[in-house]
Amino acid sequence: MSEPSDAVVTGLLEAAPDAIIAVDRGGRIAVVNAQTVRMFGYERSELLGQSIELLVPERFRGRHPGHRLAYLRDMRPRPMGAGVPLAARRRDGSEFPAEISLSALENGGMIVAAVRDVSDRVRREAKFQGLLEAAPDAIVGVAADGRITLVNAQAERLFGYPRTELLGQPIETLVPESARIGHPEKRRRYFADPRPRPMGSGNALRARRRDGTEFPAEISLSALETEDGLIVSAAIRDVTERIEAQAERQRLEAEGERLAAAAERERLEAQLQQSQRLESLGQLAGGVAHDFNNLLAVMLNYASFVAEQIQEAADADPAGAWPQASRDLQQVLRAGRRATELTHQLLAFGRREVVRPRVLDLNGVIREVEQLLLRTLGEHIQLHADLDRRLRPVLADPGQIEQVLVNLAVNARDAMPGGGTLTVHTGNHEVTAEESRRMRPPAPPGRYVCLRVADTGSGIPPEVLERVFEPFFTTKPPGEGTGLGLATVYGIVTQAGGHASVYSTVGAGTVVTALFPITEERPAAVPALAGPAQLQRGGETILVVEDEEALRAVTERILTRHGYHVLSAGGGPEALKVALDPSCHIDLMLTDVVMPQMHGRQLAEHVRDARPGLPVVYMSGYAQPFITGEGTLEPNTILITKPFTQAELLERLREALDRS
Repeated sequence: MSEPSDAVVTGLLEAAPDAIIAVDRGGRIAVVNAQTVRMFGYERSELLGQSIELLVPERFRGRHPGHRLAYLRDMRPRPMGAGVPLAARRRDGSEFPAEISLSALENGGMIVAAVRDVSDRVRREAKFQGLLEAAPDAIVGVAADGRITLVNAQAERLFGYPRTELLGQPIETLVPESARIGHPEKRRRYFADPRPRPMGSGNALRARRRDGTEFPAEISLSALETEDGLIVSAAIRDVTERIEAQAERQRLEAEGERLAAAAERERLEAQLQQSQRLESLGQLAGGVAHDFNNLLAVMLNYASFVAEQIQEAADADPAGAWPQASRDLQQVLRAGRRATELTHQLLAFGRREVVRPRVLDLNGVIREVEQLLLRTLGEHIQLHADLDRRLRPVLADPGQIEQVLVNLAVNARDAMPGGGTLTVHTGNHEVTAEESRRMRPPAPPGRYVCLRVADTGSGIPPEVLERVFEPFFTTKPPGEGTGLGLATVYGIVTQAGGHASVYSTVGAGTVVTALFPITEERPAAVPALAGPAQLQRGGETILVVEDEEALRAVTERILTRHGYHVLSAGGGPEALKVALDPSCHIDLMLTDVVMPQMHGRQLAEHVRDARPGLPVVYMSGYAQPFITGEGTLEPNTILITKPFTQAELLERLREALDRS
């Protein structure tokens, strides 16, 4: 294998997302990369030759030489700061949490440190801890040896132990004495097969408080992979009041004149709980997807930069190791794009996906996607379309309606491995009060357009049918389904103002019904599709506003690589100072939507007061009502959805600049 050239090594070093610092045995800085300059605020010339303690907080400098000498005695590569982050010091004296990994070069003559700013991760962990403490249930984390590793505030209140007394104790401390003997074996079996499972939903389990009293409990278990190994998280709920309420309800139901009223009340309560659970899951899914979109945007674009460098090396040395490295990195990029698809499915379920609705004839959408459905189903399944020619128009995003049809076709195909028929039906429909209650969410009586997709497959058992709209719920074996198909359908239908239901009989098939409100508007002509645009280099000045530092950095990198001048701000107030400075020339503002203190739309309004007509392009990981109307884009708004690629960003900015 030939050695990479100095130019390639330098290129990789400069493209690295982490700060890379090489230090000689005397602790003097010998090499730094561009990310070091950005991260610590020093010029390269100010760092070279200086003691590495320059970048160590003053309170740790006295001990740092001893740590360095200890490493010189045992120079095995080692990660540092992976548990509690270490601290690093910028030029301005500010500090930030950092992860640092060390390795030795040149027979021990040089120590290389890779430094990563983990401020965002620390903030996310603090946010997670805040959510944990705010949880309404007691949360207890247990390691494989049965020791308690995690306790939240509700667990302290429920069991009467201070946190310090529980941490490190066996979980059997919280188990009644009558059940302790068999509990370790049950714990061992769960760690051997750690699938999420609810417990205590029939005959309630029992738990023991510090004072020896016991109470009935519902316990659900889930497994978490951590740096310290597998941890089982137990959510524990005291159901004493529920059991007492159930006993009271049974007493009331024994009264004949109240049986019917009690049954109706329970049905309505169950329906309400189902709707509330789906809404909560949607909010959680949307928030998680938003955070992942930011991370994916950073990872995919930096990986693309490195891919370009490696491809150049592969072209120059086709017989070396670089071609394989290039192929390996393409696999990373493919996985990142697959993760992007999953986040969009989560956003669709959570009704946070950015949509571009227009007046539609659903029949036209079905005809356009018919060939794709046939390819999805395969030759062993027949597709039958029963379309009402007098169908009323609806207001929806055609791309999302196509996604609904494809997801339902995939589910139907999996339910008919031996072949069958898939029927797509449309019609105008009047919803009655009785039918309204079967929809999710309940549909007000009135006029709708009905889209019904029916298969002749294996059907869905009743206990599964209740959960089919929940994200990640699947009855397929691991690796064969994400559990997002029907969840995505539910999110798309409800975001369009519609309602959904599933009816199924085991062995006879499944019917999925979606109701969309009709609109009095008429469908407009569909604009012709433009050909692929050629990416152009620009010389304009763009103000980039993004509160996520890593995403702001990669956006600046993309723009400067293509000839743009960049001004950047970490939030609305900082951006306003730049925009209000008459000496700053700005041709366009590119701003994030969701930011602390001031969101993107508010910022745009303030900036346009000072600079009328300034083009504004938004970027966001999910739709918010305050920026997009009711989750839909306002006319002429240009919004780049995260995670974006280099080509998408440049194309949309060029569109906005040319339009202005």
